Formats: sequence, structure tokens, C-alpha cells
Amino acid sequence: MKSFLTKSFALAGNIASFSARFFREMVKPGFEYKEFTRQCFVVGYQSLPLVTVTAFIMGLVLTIQSRPAMSKFGAESWIPGMVSLSLIREIAPVITALICAGRVSSGIGAELGSMKVTEQIDAMEVSAINPYRYLVVTRTLATTLMIPILVVFADLVGIIGGFIGINIHGDNSISHYFSHVFDSLEYADLLPATLKTFFFGFFIGIIGCYHGFTAEGGTKSVGKAANTAVVSASLMIFIIDLIAVQIADLFFEL
Repeated sequence: MKSFLTKSFALAGNIASFSARFFREMVKPGFEYKEFTRQCFVVGYQSLPLVTVTAFIMGLVLTIQSRPAMSKFGAESWIPGMVSLSLIREIAPVITALICAGRVSSGIGAELGSMKVTEQIDAMEVSAINPYRYLVVTRTLATTLMIPILVVFADLVGIIGGFIGINIHGDNSISHYFSHVFDSLEYADLLPATLKTFFFGFFIGIIGCYHGFTAEGGTKSVGKAANTAVVSASLMIFIIDLIAVQIADLFFEL
């Protein structure tokens, strides 16, 4: 247990130091705009199919499973508001971030780990290219920007999935459905849910980069870097979500 705690605190400290370097390198001149644009495409556009299917199923299943319980209390009219609040506040941000942790963070860890063990990163340093700025800064900024956009898209797709779910066993017009959705939403529901996704994106990128950038050994370390990146990023998502919920509750109680 003591060894586990020691390793955990050491890992947290190393990631914090790695993150501090990110902020120093980000403000220096010579930003890699072309690589940043490419990473936005990889993280954002190439993740759209998986996010779309997952968000649609989330909204559809949540609506179908909620309908019997709500019908017992004669509260079927509350389903659109309940589904939209559940998706926007918690389900869509966390599930989308976990999907991206599995797809993006593991990909970054494997890519950078492969470059590390094959000495491509060392070759970049010899060629007077800053590998941290080219590889880490661009990827972390891309995830920080694209994850919130993917979450907002997932919110919309999930709400549409809820509309389909309601109309499987009923007849609800789209205007009536969305009027209930928007009536149930407030500014306090949207702001915290959106802000925390920027932190999700940042840690998905920085953790994947850290484990890939610090990989050591042979080809086994590449798989280890990808696996550890997914586990660490997923755990960090839950920790950030817990903290964000507590802060939001305190802020809006004041």
C-alpha cells in the first residue's frame, strides 16, 4: 500500500512538472500551427462517428428506460427535461471524455512512445527542433479545444436520440419536445458542464503525451504507455468531475 501511494504521488508530481513545462513552451514564439491544425482534425473530426453513435444511443436508451417509471407517476411530460438535464450536466460530458480518453489518449501515448523508443524524438532534438513544443503542445491544445466541441455536439445528438425514444411509444412533435427541453435548462446547467470539459480535454492530452514522451525500453513500453495513458486519463476525468460538481454546488448556493 505504501509503495502504491509513493508511486502515485511521484506520478502526480511528474505530470504536474510536465504540465508546467507545457505552459512555458506554449507562450514561446514559434508555435506549430500546421501540426496543431492536423491534430484538431485527428482529435475532433475523426472522433465524430464514435461520439455520434454513442451519444444517440445514450439519449435513446435513457429515454426508453425512464419512460415506464415516469408513466407510473403520470409524469411523462417531464421526460424531455429530465433527459436533457441528465445528458448536459453529467452523462454526455463524462462518457464523451471517457471515449476520447480511450481513443485519443491511448493513440497519443502509443504514437509518442513509439517515437521515443525508436529515437525519433532524440533525432528531432539533434535537428534543432523542439520536440516538446511540436509534439506535446500541439496535441494538448488540440484536445483542450476539441473535447468541449465534441461534448456540445454529443449533447445535441443525445437530445435528438431522446426525441426518437419518446416517439417510439408515443407521438410528440419536435417543437413541443424542444420547448420542454429548453424550458428545463438554465444557465447554471450549461456553464459548469461546459467549463469542466476544457479540463477533461487538457488532461486527456497531457497525460497521453506524458506517458508517451517518457516511455523507456523496447516495444513493450509502447503498449504500456498507451494502456497507462487510458487508465490515468479516465481516473483523472472522474476526479475532475467530482471536484467540478462540488465547486458548482458551492458557487450556485452563494
